[in-house]
Amino acid sequence: MTRSFGELVVLDGISFSVAPGQVAVVLGPNGSGKTTLLRCVVGADRADGGEVLLEGRRLDEADPWTRSVLAAALDDIDFFPDLSVVEHLELLAVAHGGTGEPVEEVLAELGLAPARDQLPPTLSSGQRRRLALASCFVRPRRLLVLDEPEQRLDVRGRAWLADRLRREKAAGTAVLMASHDPELIDAVADVRIGIGG
Repeated sequence: MTRSFGELVVLDGISFSVAPGQVAVVLGPNGSGKTTLLRCVVGADRADGGEVLLEGRRLDEADPWTRSVLAAALDDIDFFPDLSVVEHLELLAVAHGGTGEPVEEVLAELGLAPARDQLPPTLSSGQRRRLALASCFVRPRRLLVLDEPEQRLDVRGRAWLADRLRREKAAGTAVLMASHDPELIDAVADVRIGIGG
């Protein structure tokens, strides 16, 4: 995969694969292109060259199949401002072909149950980050893409995240994520992808 912005080459011939049940972690210094890589994978940005395949099919953000198999939490996630936390999660679960069944469990796991009836704009930045993660875990997924999911999580939250990612692996989900947390990386990484630097 390649991606340039004018004369600035951000991604230059990056190639990797992630098998079901594996966690691949993108490593590199700030500004090395980790977020750009993840944005290209999910279709939020267009690579200049290369393609992203899942089960032999090209990922395309506009394709309903892609939306049914891919869950992502990047930094720029949008929430429905007029829906409560629980309504937001129920809608996402059903809209992507699932049921609302996992919503209560995910709310409890992420400590969002007390905020279930709040609107997203009233949440703290940490709560919004947990809602972004919850948005992934309530829907069906075969590929999970996370940009520094440990951000704004406390020690307990990071321990939960490591456990959750191990459960994603056990369920056969392929996980691609960027992280700066050495403990989290050591706990879950099967593949390490170094870029930049």
